[in-house]
Amino acid sequence: MDPTLSQDDVVPGRPKDEGLRFAQRMYRLRTLGPVLGAVCVGGALWSQGAHALVWVALVLNALAWPHLAYRLARRSDNPYRAELRNLMIDSASGGAWMAMIGFSAAPSAVIFSMMAMDKASIGGLRFLARCIAAQAAAAAVVVMAPGFELHLQSSILERVASLPLLVGYPITIGLTTYRLARRVRRQNLTLAAISSIDGLSGLLNRSHWEAVVGAEFQRCRRIGHPSSLVMMDIDHFKAINDRHGHPAGDAVIRSVASILRGVLRLHDVPGRYGGEEFGIVLPGTGIQGAEVLAERVRKRIESTVLEGTRGVRATASLGVAAFDPRDADHVDWIARADRALYMAKESGRNRTVRDVPEGTPAQA
Repeated sequence: MDPTLSQDDVVPGRPKDEGLRFAQRMYRLRTLGPVLGAVCVGGALWSQGAHALVWVALVLNALAWPHLAYRLARRSDNPYRAELRNLMIDSASGGAWMAMIGFSAAPSAVIFSMMAMDKASIGGLRFLARCIAAQAAAAAVVVMAPGFELHLQSSILERVASLPLLVGYPITIGLTTYRLARRVRRQNLTLAAISSIDGLSGLLNRSHWEAVVGAEFQRCRRIGHPSSLVMMDIDHFKAINDRHGHPAGDAVIRSVASILRGVLRLHDVPGRYGGEEFGIVLPGTGIQGAEVLAERVRKRIESTVLEGTRGVRATASLGVAAFDPRDADHVDWIARADRALYMAKESGRNRTVRDVPEGTPAQA
């Protein structure tokens, strides 16, 4: 028996190391299925007084086959295809054992159902059909053998012996599916985080930072709390690149981002707006408080020998704009902060300039 796996796990043609991981996962879980299946079949064999050789075959199938299947997959050039063959052998052995117990109703129904559930979850209807065909072929071989007898009625012992497989195996499948789902969720969260982060600065990229601004704009409009934006530009950044090279320019970007993370509060949201320009969302902060924070950032950049730049220093110009309900949307808010930044650059750089709309009182 084999655990629930995704369709992607059985697609041939993947790298060998992925196939080996698939085989290893199957090996760990295949050791449980045949044992539970052996208990299920064993109840019927005991009731029917099976020959000792049949018991030997059952024990070998339960205890030796999982190790042999894993070895075959590991030694194959294509472990995925080898494991698919192993899964079909699982089905064939299940069909053979159902015939060996004369298709006793309770254990046969449980074995067939568990295997069908497996194969459908692994490869869909097409793979299920192939495995059922292998199961039927193996059962037919046993049926045509001399001495075959039907034992459709299941004794109490056979019904009880079917319970471990009937109960334990779906629980194992459920837990396996749960772990796989958790892993997929973690991967999706990781991918979402990676897609939102600027690779050079480690801050939010422009689109995700603008989404934060949009959400903050709507929150302020809804509840009337003050908030401010800061737009910041590294002064003479092109000259830094030209004089010291692009690696030094990249180091400046990383260092400024590190300064922002160190100076800002936990709930402030910095982002790289593009090139050498950064944006900062300051939730719950009026224009005066935003100006104080902006000045703190500016002075820290001015006084710091930036890491990884061989002594390069930089300065920054900053523009601050408070939330204004008269803005049509967050784009207008960003534009006002950008205009304040432009004024800071035009008036000599390395300074902070605030933008307060006419008629709007300064917010503390």
